[in-house]
Amino acid sequence: MTTDICLFPIPNCVTFPGTVFPLHVFEPRYRKMITYCLDHDVLLGVCHTQKQLSAGKQFSNLDEALQSNQATYKHHDIFSAGRCELVTTTDDGRMYLMVHLQKRYRSINEKQTLPFLIFECDVFPDQTASAEEIRESLLLKQQLLQRLQILTENDNKLQEKFADDKWRQQSIEAFSYEIFGVLKFPADIQQQILATDSMLERLRLAVYLSNELSYKN
Repeated sequence: MTTDICLFPIPNCVTFPGTVFPLHVFEPRYRKMITYCLDHDVLLGVCHTQKQLSAGKQFSNLDEALQSNQATYKHHDIFSAGRCELVTTTDDGRMYLMVHLQKRYRSINEKQTLPFLIFECDVFPDQTASAEEIRESLLLKQQLLQRLQILTENDNKLQEKFADDKWRQQSIEAFSYEIFGVLKFPADIQQQILATDSMLERLRLAVYLSNELSYKN
């Protein structure tokens, strides 16, 4: 079964299921898109980009930016999507949102180009894990939690985050996504992780890359 999803391509931005993504929307086409999503209960996909298709104009002030669209991009086919929560709309029409990302999707067929992208998409699931893979994944999860406690020992806020029972009680699959909403890697690496259809492989990548971690505040 496929789902129609509005796509918001953002360079160097990879999002993961189970996370909440804050979004500031000011371009006319994307304000129309968010209004459409809210009015019709349509999911919004936040996508990393492959390349720029057309350059945007340079604006001298906010008023000009609010009246014009900027660059357009070719998006990556695999992305996370979820429902929009409108936080506030400013007097000049800008929108502040929280996007509650639920699942990974893969774009199949473009249904609308203008004024904003709508794609027919299907869910992009993991492969079924074997009992042995589940056991190894559980060990890697525990290893990552211990390592994060050590690496964040000088940051009380992050110490509290990783000490929360949520991380220990959460399913291995959910953890293998949500951990990348906290850990920060270059966008192309994040996209590779997002497109990996195995929770075990995602956790292996997290352990392998953990020596180069930086953290979102």
